[in-house]
Amino acid sequence: MREPLFIGSATAIVTPFTEDGVNYPALAEFIEFQIKNGSDAIVVCGTTGEASTMPDKEHIEVIKFTVDTVNKRVPVIGGTGSNDTRHAIELSKEAEDVGVDGILSVTPYYNKATQKGLYQHFKMIADSVKIPMIMYNVPSRTGMNMNPDTVKSLSEIDNIIAIKECNLGQVGDIVNLCSSDFSVYSGDDPVVLPVLSLGGKGVISVMANIIPRDTHDMVMNFFQGDINGAIKMQLQTLDLIKALFSEVNPIPVKAAVNLLGFKAGPCRMPLTELSEHNLELLRKEMQAYGLI
Repeated sequence: MREPLFIGSATAIVTPFTEDGVNYPALAEFIEFQIKNGSDAIVVCGTTGEASTMPDKEHIEVIKFTVDTVNKRVPVIGGTGSNDTRHAIELSKEAEDVGVDGILSVTPYYNKATQKGLYQHFKMIADSVKIPMIMYNVPSRTGMNMNPDTVKSLSEIDNIIAIKECNLGQVGDIVNLCSSDFSVYSGDDPVVLPVLSLGGKGVISVMANIIPRDTHDMVMNFFQGDINGAIKMQLQTLDLIKALFSEVNPIPVKAAVNLLGFKAGPCRMPLTELSEHNLELLRKEMQAYGLI
């Protein structure tokens, strides 16, 4: 019986940047904020962490720094996905070497793949490491979907233990097809409760960057039987989530983290600063939520 890497809320954390590189003191401070406020796991160097603009050396250094800073207090999951299978294998091996608890691997983007290609891609990555893997299906970013039957086949590989699923319409099929020790996590903040209601184990969350305690509590309220309380919390987040996705992630959430007083710095090109209009919208929703 495989154990989930986490149950609850994992924060897909931003990476604080300066003009010259990574702001490691700011990253350490932000990690402490996450742990203090109930995050059940830390996902580093994912989409929200701008891994796509990180050279490999920096990418692994940030994962190692996070592993060392967290120091086993919660699981650390490193983003090691790539549309080049060999590159994903190399990153995954290096992340394993620096002590990460698990890896998050996205479906191949741009060049895409057939369902057969997806199976081979993830199998080859999983076979290259001993640590658990969470697959990541996000059609809006990759231009492709991994079908439930493919997920089922991959779930039978021992160390492929979960999927971060952004296609809500197939969550039920995945839960029905896969064994009970395979975990499904929501990849979309507005639909955490629907995913949980279909058998999901939690969320890998953007909004948890700024509301880690509420995101954790929302999921735990559901699991503890306070369904109405969990629904109320989900509904209360919706306007804030809209502001956090007013432009492509992580532009707004990085601005939000800066508004909280952390030194998250700018996004890297080709991502630009949040527009004045959307910055005001974000500030308004953060004030309405009681964050600033």
